[in-house]
Amino acid sequence: MSVSYRQPGVVLTDRRFTVPLDHNAPAGETIEIYAREVAAADRPGQDLPWLVYLQGGPGFGANRFVGRQAWLERALKEYRVLLLDQRGTGRSTPANRQTLPLRGGPAEQADYLTLFRGDSIVRDCELIRREITGGAPWTVLGQSFGGFCTVNYLSTAPEGLSAAVITGGLPALDAHADDVYRAAYPRIERKVAAHYARYPQDVERARRIADHLLSHDVVLPNGYRLTVEAFQSLGILLGGSEGSHRLHYLLEDAFVRTPGGGELSDAFQEEAQSLLSYAGHPLYALIHEAIYGQDDRPTDWSAERVRGEFPQFDAAKTLTGDGPLLFTGESVHPWTFDADPALRPLRETAELLAARADWQPLYDRERLAANEVPVAAAVYHDDMYVDTAHALHTARSIRGLRTWVTDEFEHDGVRAGGPRVLDRLLALARDEV
Repeated sequence: MSVSYRQPGVVLTDRRFTVPLDHNAPAGETIEIYAREVAAADRPGQDLPWLVYLQGGPGFGANRFVGRQAWLERALKEYRVLLLDQRGTGRSTPANRQTLPLRGGPAEQADYLTLFRGDSIVRDCELIRREITGGAPWTVLGQSFGGFCTVNYLSTAPEGLSAAVITGGLPALDAHADDVYRAAYPRIERKVAAHYARYPQDVERARRIADHLLSHDVVLPNGYRLTVEAFQSLGILLGGSEGSHRLHYLLEDAFVRTPGGGELSDAFQEEAQSLLSYAGHPLYALIHEAIYGQDDRPTDWSAERVRGEFPQFDAAKTLTGDGPLLFTGESVHPWTFDADPALRPLRETAELLAARADWQPLYDRERLAANEVPVAAAVYHDDMYVDTAHALHTARSIRGLRTWVTDEFEHDGVRAGGPRVLDRLLALARDEV
């Protein structure tokens, strides 16, 4: 039974759908998918077209907006919006350290998690679409990983789409994870340099914290082991519109004087653990590299291996000189599963996924080259999370796709830019600009 309720300017309706765990075995086990319908408060019953939102990630439930925040203000002028909690996230059947043991041991858990990539998410969408639209196609808005899912949608079920808009989410169509991270580390280094140019005082602060972590065993209040590599991973903030400022404020509160000397402050530790813990989104860590798996090569902890090709990211070596400490970005490493108590029970499962070599292709170049769905994509210049060169190469591979390349926004432009980003992309897709 659907339940409706109100927030300022909107009517929300909880929706639940039952879908096959494995779409290739539709008569087998099922899971539940949750989605929140959002309609403008002055026309909740109108027969408007649908827009489904595919959240970035992987592993995050859809945004929990209040009222008409961010891009919703523009979308609700003409659509009913469906905020989908992708399988395993949010209020959909969860996949985490508490629930995965129900599947069995690590091997069974790893097999289960292979069914949580973009191809399965798109097949969920198609079942849901037919249930709620009566078969009519809908518009999809894909942010980041949601854009990867959208390109899979265009490859496998374009008949379900009336239009597609993508923000910061055009994937490399056939690159291995190694190619993705080999392009990422220089990009991350540029973002770190830009941060230090804005906040030069942070150079010494970051070096001091790293030096402290190399000589002390620091365990955060939630049990997270804060190593220097974990500290460097806070650079993931630098891909967002406010990230550099947030990192600066975190660093300036790092130390406090105590009778035993300088120690990392409680305030710093509290904020660091909230940023580093995967307790709320473990799927991100478990299948992050798997979203790039498409051939008979394992991902094999790609981010960790490729990092070795960039010795400037080695904190211990950096501290023997006077150079700035480099932060890292959107990457998952074997040590992540040792450091985070929310992930430790899943370390063996993660190892099996990293070793897997039977990933199915996610994108169909021939279908994309013959695409007839109106598509527009925002490509953020020097996006920290998605390589611009890869994105533009993919854009040229999708027939009719129109790009908006901009350095006005970072990766979170669809949120930070409010209605403007969606408005421009819809106009591009409709050939109105």
